[in-house]
Amino acid sequence: MKLSIVASLYKSASYIEEFHARVSGEAKKLTSDYEIILVDDGSPDNSLEVACAIAARDPKLRVIELSRNYGHHKAMMTGLEHAQGEHVFLIDVDLEEPPELLGRFFDALRHGQWDVVYGYQAERKGNWFERYSGAVAWKLLNLMLPIRLPHNHSTVRLMTKAYAQSLVLHKEHKTAIGGLWVITGFKQHGLEFVKGAQHESSYTFAGRLSMLLESITSFSETPLFGVFFLGLIILASSVIVAFCLVYLRLTGTALEGWVSVMVSVWMLGGLAIFCIGVVGLYVSRIFIETKGRPYTIIRNVYRNSPDR
Repeated sequence: MKLSIVASLYKSASYIEEFHARVSGEAKKLTSDYEIILVDDGSPDNSLEVACAIAARDPKLRVIELSRNYGHHKAMMTGLEHAQGEHVFLIDVDLEEPPELLGRFFDALRHGQWDVVYGYQAERKGNWFERYSGAVAWKLLNLMLPIRLPHNHSTVRLMTKAYAQSLVLHKEHKTAIGGLWVITGFKQHGLEFVKGAQHESSYTFAGRLSMLLESITSFSETPLFGVFFLGLIILASSVIVAFCLVYLRLTGTALEGWVSVMVSVWMLGGLAIFCIGVVGLYVSRIFIETKGRPYTIIRNVYRNSPDR
């Protein structure tokens, strides 16, 4: 198998037909020995039915149905696990990332002897809040993580089989695939592209915030060190304040104790809860990972081929 094309499905019914036609056309320009893998991530619409209808007439297409919704990242990793090609093209099915990038990426990978060619945007799409919050998130991540994430990198990428097989060795249940792309290593190269028409994202603000927390707690110990040093600062400050209060009491200076007590109680109480929450995030990760549950569960695989 020369080429595998992997994409996941979630509320994607309206895009699948055009995506299949365009990505198949691009694949045929490179080789006749290719496969398309679509992973249905428990989509609530009829994405599975549409994909299966196409698979019934195209033996190149394989549809993997997951038993429920596991999330975009796990669905992509499941597709990569089943990819058999010497090169693997990962892309979202919503057509914001043009399937025509396949040929451009293939030329760059071949001539540059790269292991991965990924796409990135010069500027993020969306409204002002999405652009601003995204920029802040990238800066925060690169400030706290020991690895450097490419700015505004996207899902679309062409990978060698060796890199793809190394990538799927990561089995964390709580992780962010953007960090895994980087820590897997190999020779990687970014190419700028322009996303297509913007549609409503399936990622809510809460989902994006959760992804940010997962990225930080997956790849960085900085918050734990921050809590440790914050405790030292508070301890040192408390000692200084205690000496000052004792001195003022011994010198007979009148103290208005109510305000200082209430401020101290609320501040220290809030800091204590915050610190416990940070530590709890890491403890919860240990709890989840030690269970050893399956990464994803496949309900069925649909394919129309002679060897089925």
